[in-house]
Amino acid sequence: MRRIAISVATSTMTLSLAGCGVLGATGDGASASPSKGNDITVGLLLPEKANTRYDKFDYPIIKNKVSELTGKQGKVEYLNADADANRQASQMQKMIDEKVDIIMLDAVDSHSIAAEVTKAKDAGIPVIAYDRLAEGPIDAYISFDNELVGEVQGRTLLEALGSSADSSAKIVMVNGSPTDPNAKQFKQGALSELQGHVTIAETYDTTDWKPELAETEMAKAIGAIGKNNIAGVYAANDGMAGGVIKALKAAGVTNLPPVTGQDAELDAVQRILAGEQYMSVYKAYPDEAEAAAQMAVARVQGKDIQFDALTQDKVDSPTTKGIPSKLIQPVALTKSTIKSTVVADGIYTVGDICTAKFKAACAAIGLK
Repeated sequence: MRRIAISVATSTMTLSLAGCGVLGATGDGASASPSKGNDITVGLLLPEKANTRYDKFDYPIIKNKVSELTGKQGKVEYLNADADANRQASQMQKMIDEKVDIIMLDAVDSHSIAAEVTKAKDAGIPVIAYDRLAEGPIDAYISFDNELVGEVQGRTLLEALGSSADSSAKIVMVNGSPTDPNAKQFKQGALSELQGHVTIAETYDTTDWKPELAETEMAKAIGAIGKNNIAGVYAANDGMAGGVIKALKAAGVTNLPPVTGQDAELDAVQRILAGEQYMSVYKAYPDEAEAAAQMAVARVQGKDIQFDALTQDKVDSPTTKGIPSKLIQPVALTKSTIKSTVVADGIYTVGDICTAKFKAACAAIGLK
């Protein structure tokens, strides 16, 4: 349940707080560790490698921001679970044993990791849930407004269908992993837009967000519905959108239906240019990652006012109520917004996007 009024966080916003860090502070004084100097260690646990964002954006941005905030004395110990919940539990135990100062956790399985979160708490190590809301006694949470992500996807899909959006329009839903709480929120948000306007003909929850499973699921949907009877596809992220499009092409579909996505991966941006994927969702990873680094450093160094200012939202997990949080708003990425999102924010250069294969498509939208 969302309990908060969300403040807009544009992709160009500066997350550093003015002056001594009191801009917008609540004054309530969230609990924080005794003050520590700059020689801190942040443990960073990321969930998987199928999505390129974690290694390409999240980790290096967090590492650089922690270094900047601590005069190059602070460090980030990074481990990736590669979609293995047991591996992540072992990785978290390793960080507890090494007595890192704080753990930033992006959970593979938000429920099963709760025991390790409790162990960290008992060891006096704060845990920030990063991008996915883990269960257990976490100290703070930072992510995007996940239901709004789904709403943006569903709304944009309906816009793509235009006058074809009616009860006879058959939609396939390829949702994210059932162990990821974000996937449930994306799905809820999308259904809030789609239900009553189209028919959800087939729906799947895709283990570990695997593109190859999405491809298999889409092939099943084509067999059940018929390749010419699919009006659109809700794919929860870009990796799975790629699998969906492969299945459609393999079935001989030449006039592809609109397909959604999320994460603004480079391949997806190029598919959008080529007209194969209709949209993605751009989430300003620099904003999320830099704010997470600020939260971690402030928490370890006992800077309560700054920590409060960064976590003015409140979110409930199944185990913990009123978690101090920061939620950032997403943006629909279509052909018309490529320049104002991923290019403007320096995620990709025009050269990255407009390779030889896509030069004509770039020229057609004035991307140069």
